[in-house]
Amino acid sequence: MKTLTRLAATLAGVATFAGAAMAEDPIKIALIHGLSGSSFEAFSKQAQTGFELGLEYATNGTNTVKGHPIEVIIKDTQFKPDVARAVLAEAYGDDEVLLAVGATSSGVTKGMLPIAEEYEKILIVEPAVADSLTGPDSNRYIFKTSRNSSMDMQAQALALKPDENLFVATIAEDYAFGQDGIAAFKTALEGTGATVVSEEYVPQGTADFTAAAERMFNALKDKEGRKVILVYIAGGGDAPGKIQALDPSRYGIEISMGGHILPVLPTYKRFPGMEGAVYYYYEAYDNPVNNWLVKEHQARFDSPPDFFTAGGMAAALAVVKAIETSASLETDDLITAMEGMSWETPKGTMTFRPEDHQALQSMVHFKIRVDDAVDWAIPDLVRIIEPDEMNIPIGRNNN
Repeated sequence: MKTLTRLAATLAGVATFAGAAMAEDPIKIALIHGLSGSSFEAFSKQAQTGFELGLEYATNGTNTVKGHPIEVIIKDTQFKPDVARAVLAEAYGDDEVLLAVGATSSGVTKGMLPIAEEYEKILIVEPAVADSLTGPDSNRYIFKTSRNSSMDMQAQALALKPDENLFVATIAEDYAFGQDGIAAFKTALEGTGATVVSEEYVPQGTADFTAAAERMFNALKDKEGRKVILVYIAGGGDAPGKIQALDPSRYGIEISMGGHILPVLPTYKRFPGMEGAVYYYYEAYDNPVNNWLVKEHQARFDSPPDFFTAGGMAAALAVVKAIETSASLETDDLITAMEGMSWETPKGTMTFRPEDHQALQSMVHFKIRVDDAVDWAIPDLVRIIEPDEMNIPIGRNNN
């Protein structure tokens, strides 16, 4: 009888030890971003910094959730679709990550969507923007914390205050980001009376915008009313500056564009008074999450957080909230927890729309102010554009 008692105690101790060991197994998360080979590297690095800060904030500095330490695995897509697919498959298969977050380029990210479905594991899209990432070619394993092109462009349209006297020519890069963005802008103008008179698409990396600019000038110059060139280009090349250097003002044409990362904002000093919309600016939001982010980022890096930093943080906060509220770490339970989930971010509350898993979120209507004491042009807050002011199309229906 004593032997049986000792055996039972031993087995109980083994079970307790095994349970403790299981509880301490790390939760692995892959960050899949382009870290080499493109001018977009800065976006990726901001997103990674924001993600790490988000994990710290969400776990009160413990880096553990439900007793599991979080292990972040970094993968470089090199901004190549085939490399992105390979490293995501490696993360899901060999590294056995719970989920992945990425990527930076919309075109690269689009090629990653089928890999998530193949491995039946979640991919949180951040910071890629294109609407199509939650569109018909997406799948139930894709969630998107980044804003989309429709948000960019509906907010931009609201900032332009469109009516029948507004005439717009657009210029964008000829890939998913630019194509989806201009399509969304045209949709946002429907019913306002405003007219898009010309659309120009240029290859990524374009440095000479002269021909495209002249075509836009010709399309706009004889219109009676407000005449605007909308620039929707994420990469380099300084399209706004080069178009402005061709003197569109001689035809009464103004330039409008969305906001950008802080290293680009010094170039906005050439456009005082310009109004537009942006995903995030660190001074625009006053809430506990953003206040912590601004304070900590300034203390650690001697600079304010940029908008992909805020995006990376939002993704990390979503991951922790999903794990905390899910019935288990099984993918189906995580999906159930995330569909319709709301959580707090530097931009306030975000919510994953159940139908297509796009995170609904606010945008910032800004007006450029120039202060010689500040290195960059300041996108002063005009107002926060709330999610319910924007009619964001449902990309696909998961129901």
